[in-house]
Amino acid sequence: MHIVWIIIIGFVAGIIARLLAPGTNNPTGFILTTLLGIAGAFVASLIEQVLGFYGPNHRVGLIGAVIGAIIILFVWHRLVTRRAIPDPGRRT
Repeated sequence: MHIVWIIIIGFVAGIIARLLAPGTNNPTGFILTTLLGIAGAFVASLIEQVLGFYGPNHRVGLIGAVIGAIIILFVWHRLVTRRAIPDPGRRT
């Protein structure tokens, strides 16, 4: 049940992050949105551990996952703008 809860929270965090940081080159789809939220929680957890807010065994909540996902989307947008990665929304 723990894995299902992680997937649900990751999906919700990914949706909220995509709504707060809109763009034409956002990764889309259920799986990518879920992975965005889960990765956001991981990034937020690492940042909060470095800053000393949490220990290694603490989990980040929904707000932390959303903030981490927004950070990932910001990096994603910068990489697409610099053409380091291809724009998934642009048809060639």
